[in-house]
Amino acid sequence: MRNPKIGLLPLYVELYDLTTPEVRPAIDAAHDHTAQRLEAAGLEVVRAPVCRLAAEFARAVEIFEQADVDAIVTLHLAYSPSLESEKALAGTKLPLIILDTTPGETYDQFTDPAALMLNHGIHGVQDMCNLLLRNGKPFRVFAGHMDRSDVLARVAAAAKAAMVAHELRRARVGLVGEPFAGMGDFRVPFAELKRDLGIETVHYDFAAGAQRAQAVTQADIDAEYAADCRRFTMDPALTRAVYDRTARTALAIRRWAEAERLTGYSINFLETEGSRPGLAVMPFTECCLAMVNGLGYAGEGDVLTAALVGALLTAFPETTFTEMFCPDWTHGAVFLSHMGEFNYAIADGKPVLQEKPFPFTGAENPTVAYQTMKGGRAVFLNLAPFGNGRYTLTLAPGEMLTIRGENRQAQATNGWFRPDVPLEDFLARYSQHGATHHSVLVYGDVLEALRSLAGFLGCELAVID
Repeated sequence: MRNPKIGLLPLYVELYDLTTPEVRPAIDAAHDHTAQRLEAAGLEVVRAPVCRLAAEFARAVEIFEQADVDAIVTLHLAYSPSLESEKALAGTKLPLIILDTTPGETYDQFTDPAALMLNHGIHGVQDMCNLLLRNGKPFRVFAGHMDRSDVLARVAAAAKAAMVAHELRRARVGLVGEPFAGMGDFRVPFAELKRDLGIETVHYDFAAGAQRAQAVTQADIDAEYAADCRRFTMDPALTRAVYDRTARTALAIRRWAEAERLTGYSINFLETEGSRPGLAVMPFTECCLAMVNGLGYAGEGDVLTAALVGALLTAFPETTFTEMFCPDWTHGAVFLSHMGEFNYAIADGKPVLQEKPFPFTGAENPTVAYQTMKGGRAVFLNLAPFGNGRYTLTLAPGEMLTIRGENRQAQATNGWFRPDVPLEDFLARYSQHGATHHSVLVYGDVLEALRSLAGFLGCELAVID
């Protein structure tokens, strides 16, 4: 996890420097105050000098691109003629966030007319946004007084979304095996993922994986066992033989992810085979720990969702890969599960590490750690491909239920999501939008931040609320 990095672009007009230079110190003070407030809101701020002319705007955008910022935040310090900034802003690939604010909180009949010079940037915003739309440049606008409203919190949330989009576009996702045969909804040709979203797919080398597994020492395994004794409640029936063979594969996968500088990975569990030392058992616990440590994960060879989970984790550490399994019509909720993978950061207590029966291939049983997902506000999120560069981001806010007492689903990844709309409406609208069966759950009151993500990714937005 990191803080979003933004380029703060202050807009002004040369005419005022020529005709009323005495105003400039107050303008510069407003610029400095805004930068400090944005930093206090949790943003890393790259500053540019006050820009008035086209060449100054071009240089500022160049500074931001070289600094690899997640987004540009514009600040109109007064009116600024849009044709001066048009080319630089329309030409950059960086997302644009428009901070529409003024230093003054009040401008009424009692206000000193001299205050107009510091508080009329809003019509520069209007001029600029019209030109941005004419140029087909997407942007988000957030208006309000920075010291008397939540506008900076909204800007910071949008900057988080821009950071997620930035991270997704440079994702390196490992693929162990081939995508699950017959599953079509998340399937996108790897070349299209690279072209459309920048996602690079790194194919797992089973021979090299076998060498990594052989290089894992008993001391390595013992150290991992000691760490797992702290992370988990250990099932007394779990033997070291079962633990050790899973840990060997898990550590080999971890070293592969580190060596390839992966931002996430996906494993098709049908690729496991005891006679195939590159993936002797299914490393469920390592897939979960990957998410705890900020790496994306998705099951069955789903590169797209693994990339998305990894990108979201940079901003929202309580993010997990998940799937909807069974509707609970009685309580208006849906049961979330998977074979053995979820982010332990959302566990309601210590997961229990145990042996998992594994009848799907010739591989021996692995370990798995189960615990119920905790309660709290969350957004169910899905990124669905439709070909020809088209994607739809579906968002549904709701509540993860807090489960107390008997839970007969506890020997599986388990949690219940109750959407804010009736369950029947949620399920119908979810599939009407073409959302896939592989999804993401993000904890927190994060709907507004995630709304911005669709625009920054250039995809369609569907909100079920």
